[in-house]
Amino acid sequence: MDHCELSGKRCQPCEGGVPALTGAEIGGLLAGLSGWGVSDGRLNKLFVFRNHYEALAFVNAVAWVSHRENHHPQLTVGYKDVRVEYWTHAIGGLSENDFICAAKLEKLLVL
Repeated sequence: MDHCELSGKRCQPCEGGVPALTGAEIGGLLAGLSGWGVSDGRLNKLFVFRNHYEALAFVNAVAWVSHRENHHPQLTVGYKDVRVEYWTHAIGGLSENDFICAAKLEKLLVL
């Protein structure tokens, strides 16, 4: 599934009780997201910008996506970079919601 298809989906509420994605499922979804990886059970990517202003503008856009989807990442902000990490706390692993939000962030950067 590519990021365009994922970005058209909406996150579904997850209160636990469902299994985390399997390695094969993660691999299939990861293939459609350029530059994203999985480490320590978290979907992550480092976004690098031209300056601090652009990095913070991106953080604000991430906040907007997070609010709309009710699915929130861990953000680490540097001078010109932002690390985004998604995982679904309620299931202790990755869910499709993590990949949906990652795809929506990719769509923000398409010019």
